[in-house]
Amino acid sequence: MQKPFSLKSYKDPNPDLVDKLVQRPGMTADHLDSVIDEVFQEVRKNGDDALLQYTERFDGIRLTNLNLGDEEKYGAIQKLSAPLKSAIDHAYENIRTFHQTQILEEKKIETDPGVMCWREARAIEKVGLYIPGGSAPLFSTVLMLGVPAQIAGCEQVILCTPPGRDGSIHPAILFAAEKCGIRNCYKLGGAQAIAAMVYGTTTIPAVYKIFGPGNQYVTAAKIRAQTLGVAIDLPAGPSEVLVYADQSARTSFIASDLLAQAEHGPDSQVVLVTTQNDLVETVSREINNQLKALPRANIAAAALQHAYACIFESKEEAFQFINQYAPEHLILSSDKSASLIPLIRNAGSVFIGNWTPESAGDYASGTNHTLPTSAFARASGGVSLDSFVKKITFQEISKKGLQRLGPTIIELAKNEELMAHAQSVQIRMNNL
Repeated sequence: MQKPFSLKSYKDPNPDLVDKLVQRPGMTADHLDSVIDEVFQEVRKNGDDALLQYTERFDGIRLTNLNLGDEEKYGAIQKLSAPLKSAIDHAYENIRTFHQTQILEEKKIETDPGVMCWREARAIEKVGLYIPGGSAPLFSTVLMLGVPAQIAGCEQVILCTPPGRDGSIHPAILFAAEKCGIRNCYKLGGAQAIAAMVYGTTTIPAVYKIFGPGNQYVTAAKIRAQTLGVAIDLPAGPSEVLVYADQSARTSFIASDLLAQAEHGPDSQVVLVTTQNDLVETVSREINNQLKALPRANIAAAALQHAYACIFESKEEAFQFINQYAPEHLILSSDKSASLIPLIRNAGSVFIGNWTPESAGDYASGTNHTLPTSAFARASGGVSLDSFVKKITFQEISKKGLQRLGPTIIELAKNEELMAHAQSVQIRMNNL
């Protein structure tokens, strides 16, 4: 029987304490670096053989082939229940609808008479999607990454996911991939999957950008990929939720949202911020009541060990803390949520009002659930259609335009002592 849980609480924490509270648990970098070094070197040197060996060593699964054949794929999809297929179809349509609106037609701008400038989007040709498997196969992440890749028109999309104990891939992952037009799915997880997508092997194609969440090894491998010239979506760490609650919040709703995040993993980050002194105790009681019925209660309980609550005198002070924390998910548990929106500066995704659970964004409302963690929301947003395209700038100058703009370019170039720059303009002007 589990010991009753009680949220640690801090009332009006001082600035020094706030600095500590907003810090996320760090990784043991030295250990991670040595593992990542070994994996990347071996995969680069031995390709598929190294991938098969690491799959057996790290996942305890002996495979002879990383490929997923059509017969195996469609056989697995046939086993999927009709209600789950229908739910994935519904989520797919909402996610597609939302991301479709992100296609923007940019205008050509005449910055000077005869000088035209504009941008055009081009899909990233080769992208790799990493989909966590293990205890909770995240087929929802296939939709969150596959749909914008599909809309963007990426030419080659590959999917890597750890196989189950029987060497298979979860049927829902395969069905979601099929919906998104992803044909190349591989039985491969961990840091070795990231290394394979960086270097390429006989089986796994190399890509230009890697997407998807994962454990600390996957995250460290993605960061390494950046140093090797392969872009990544963002260095996603453990999942996070921060719930802001006032006197109109519903205790059972708050507890359920905190538990929904806690069940992701023992390292999930769970925070309550409130202006109500008595709310922390009632939420703690409700968490204990709901926790008993959860199949993943042990995982959630482990995450709750480092959960906490902060109590502030005013909503303004509360949001100063929230913006410094910069949560991945921010839930506004209030009947007056609309008035709180202007106070938000840093958050990955915001869930407004008592009737908007964070789970909606995880699965089916349409917004993307691949979001910045570890306070990266202070400077960046989550995955969107823009993540799968490059914006290329274009410019075209007429003779008239060069005649007008040329002297300015020459003057600037000369004063930077870059005479070849000036000459490239002067030669043209001499021929007008």
